[in-house]
Amino acid sequence: MLSEQSAATVRATLPAVGGALGEISDRFYAGLFAAHPELLRDLFNRGNQSSGVQRQALAGAFAAFATQLVERPDVRPDAMLNRIAHKHASLGIAPAQYPVVHTYLFAAIADVLGEAITPAVAAAWTEVYWLMANALIAIEKRLYAGAEAEGLGGRRSWEVVDRVEETADVATFLIRPADGAPAPAFRAGQYVSVRVELPDGALQTRQYSLIGAPGSSVRRIGVKRVRGGAAPDGEVSSHLHARVHVGSTLEVSAPYGDLVLDADPTTPVLLASAGIGVTPMIAMLEQLVATGHRGPVTVVHADRSPAEHALREEHEAYAGKLADGVAHFWYERPGAGHPVGPDRVGLVDLSGVAVAPDTRAYLCGPLPFMRAVRGQLLEKGVSPADIHYEVFGPDLWLADTGGATR
Repeated sequence: MLSEQSAATVRATLPAVGGALGEISDRFYAGLFAAHPELLRDLFNRGNQSSGVQRQALAGAFAAFATQLVERPDVRPDAMLNRIAHKHASLGIAPAQYPVVHTYLFAAIADVLGEAITPAVAAAWTEVYWLMANALIAIEKRLYAGAEAEGLGGRRSWEVVDRVEETADVATFLIRPADGAPAPAFRAGQYVSVRVELPDGALQTRQYSLIGAPGSSVRRIGVKRVRGGAAPDGEVSSHLHARVHVGSTLEVSAPYGDLVLDADPTTPVLLASAGIGVTPMIAMLEQLVATGHRGPVTVVHADRSPAEHALREEHEAYAGKLADGVAHFWYERPGAGHPVGPDRVGLVDLSGVAVAPDTRAYLCGPLPFMRAVRGQLLEKGVSPADIHYEVFGPDLWLADTGGATR
């Protein structure tokens, strides 16, 4: 808990600090990367840094945590912390890096707010930082210990044994440990970090959900080529599509991620995805089929067109194998040769979809999609505590939800 004195100071200064977090983040990263260019080169997502979204994510997380401390002091925002810690663990973040972040973050705060940062204000916000940092360090320590106990350790070399072009922009890669050791266990919904060396020598890492139910001797990931439009194309996705084929090797982390399927055999489940967010949902569906799930399962997916709906055949097939499963697909453009049939045109609209009482919902896709689906589920009586989500990329949703929908 935040001390009483610091809580009063943070409450009083939160509007000023929160309002300046965008500028604070910009100066923080500028100072950090000037002193430690290797962090931008080999750790942070260079694409997200250039677009500014990673900087917004830091601001959102810090503001959300501080707000939670002063508005709900008896409730630690574990959902938010767990999500961040899993991403950190997949990247190999170490405790020694937190003091480095503190140094440059608070130098940026002092630089932006100037005389407003009195010793008392600095002390209060330092307390906020270390409450958050120490909580993350503790969670990450447990995650690392768990991985070590299972013999997973850090990154390992994996061999690509198959590659399938699922759509024009999505390829799936079947991989197995290059040393012949058993593939590590995982839970449906988790992801791995894949690190590649780019042509300029930079080591860049991205997370990809594991497709398929736990238990196979191989693993499968789906990679969507990120086309930047006015911005640069995705570095890692472009590299994987252009340069990684059967026989290539990849550096892959242990499985992480706290959005995992957790439902009794009769629990109603709703799996909502859009675009490449389909990948963890396929894993959950396959597990539901493998375990003989008896409760209602509602599958919801949105995409630009049937041709761009990666893994559509698996999506339909697994839903059809369930005792009480139904799939609803929405497309912006049904396209020639793809009759709409039971599919819908436009954005997801759950008004005509039956959602059973006590449904446990899992969401993955772009933020506007998840916000819309979450709102519709709440209107249908689904409890906020039963709506869980995964974000690919910086979690900008933290800024306006406070991590309350995990």
